[in-house]
Formats: sequence, structure tokens, C-alpha cells
Amino acid sequence: MTDLRIAKDRLLYMYSRLVDGKMLYKKEEAQRFGCSLRSIQRDIEDLRSFLHEQNEATGIVQDLVYNQKLGAYQLVPPSRNLLSNEEVFATLKILLESRAFTKKELYPIIDKLIDCCIPKTEQQRVSELIGNEKLLYVEPQHQDKFLKKMWELSGAVREQQEVTIAYRRTDGVQVQRTVQPVGIMFSEFYFYLIAFLTPKDKQKVKFEIENDPFPTIYRIDRIKGFTVTDKHFAVPYAKRFEEGEFRKRIQFMYGGHLQRLRFLFKGNSYEYILDRLPTAKVVEESENGTLIEAEVFGKGIDIWLKSQGDLIEVVSRQELAVN
Repeated sequence: MTDLRIAKDRLLYMYSRLVDGKMLYKKEEAQRFGCSLRSIQRDIEDLRSFLHEQNEATGIVQDLVYNQKLGAYQLVPPSRNLLSNEEVFATLKILLESRAFTKKELYPIIDKLIDCCIPKTEQQRVSELIGNEKLLYVEPQHQDKFLKKMWELSGAVREQQEVTIAYRRTDGVQVQRTVQPVGIMFSEFYFYLIAFLTPKDKQKVKFEIENDPFPTIYRIDRIKGFTVTDKHFAVPYAKRFEEGEFRKRIQFMYGGHLQRLRFLFKGNSYEYILDRLPTAKVVEESENGTLIEAEVFGKGIDIWLKSQGDLIEVVSRQELAVN
């Protein structure tokens, strides 16, 4: 390989790192390529000249500047909107706390997120801050690698294609269903496919609620196989499924009725209730407690109510009609 080719490859590598939001340390680059500091400095000047020409040609102003505090060169403004160190740390804490992924799927995500931190000392800092949680991470019992599966199912949601799934129920029995997928959601350790049964399959299934207008909920890790069919289904705009609205009303991913619930909260602070039940609103505050009303869906709300013990007293329930 000629010296000119080596220099070009070096420039391309350094430029790609800068575009990815990385910082360039002259000594580190010289060691990486086995060249002198003077050669790296010439490369930096060449990169600055290239950026200046690009600025004039495109009107997008970028510069390669030296950060004296860090002793490194960086692209300003960065080409990509990378996560800040604080955002990386917060995201990692949420991922680890969720316990949604197997180690084989989670650890590469962790490494990629940490790689967003700059400079390298901050990468080390974040690694140390989450080190104990990563070491003691307990993966879900199903140990199912599902990221690719979930991504492919999301494509069926987007394209409104029917999907035939082989699904293992909680009793261990495997069934086959053809469904019309309308959303993917996460709740309490698991990801779920939200889907309507096709009219043909709906006749085969005995529902607890006759003519249930709501979608069925399937844990994605329990989908043992699936085929995205060529058949498309239509969802009129006025009746389309909205994950955000569904999320506000459902607890623990249990199906059931849509209902308006009123209960008396006898604790000191109801803030966590408003966070837990996004549709909740305070109706009245008195010496007996705080009267709260919420629109909720499914039987999961009863599990949550029981977990609150004597702090909550249900005042009324009203089943709501679905338009």
C-alpha cells in the first residue's frame, strides 16, 4: 500500500469518527496509525481545509476546533444529534430497571449507548456508574430474543398486513391465530402485540365479553412463530387504534371492559396516582380524602386497587359504551 493511500485511509477514518461525534486525540491517532504527531497535525489541517470548502459549497458551516479543556479536536456543530452524557445515563438506568431484554440483546445496546458519551473519561464514568446493575442484571425468565421479531411485526402494523401467529398461552397450550395488528406496547417487563382477530378467527374463540370491541393482547415473547401475509386490512381513520390513548387506560395489559371509576384516596399525596392513571382527575378534596375519577380499561385496574390496601375505597363504577 502506497504512502498516499495510507494517508487517504487515515483521513477517511478520522473524518468518519468526527461525523459520528467522536473526538480526535493527536497522540492516540498517531499510535493507532503508527505515524508521527506531525503527520496527524497535517491531517487535521487537511480536514479543516475540506470542511471550509464544504462550507462554501453547501452553506452549512462546520469547523474542526480544538477543545483545550479536553485536549482533543471535535466537529462543531456535530453532524449528528447524539445523546448527551446525561441522556445516555438516564436511558441506561431505565433499560436496566425495565428487565425487558435478555443479556445478549441488552449488553450490545448498553455498549452502543455508552459509546455516545464524550470524552472517553465520561464513557468510563458511565460504565462504572451502571457497572453493578449490569453485573447483577436478571434477565426475563422467557430468555427469548425478540428484537428482530418485534421489528418485523411493527412492519405489519405499519403496512396493515394480517399476521398468522403461533401463540403459547399462559396455560402452555399453543394456538394459531390470524390477526390484524394495530400496535406494539411495553408494560411491566414485557412487550405486547395489540391486534384484532380476523372475523374468521373471531368465530372460533370464546370471549369472556361477547362481541368485545377491543383488541386482543399478545405477549411478543410468547409468539413462537409468525407469518406476515399478503392480505391487507383497512382501519378507517375515525376508528383507528391509538396506542397513546390505549396506554392511558390499561393496567398490566389485562383485557376487559371500558369503565369510569370513582374512588376515595385516603393517603397524603395523590401525585403517584395521577402518574399511574393518566386519565385520572381530582373531583373533590375533603377531610375524608380525595375523590378521584378515572377512565380505565380491563381487569388490571382491580389488581392495582388491591395493592393499595385501605388507602383506596371504590365509590362507583360505570361501564362505558364504545362508539
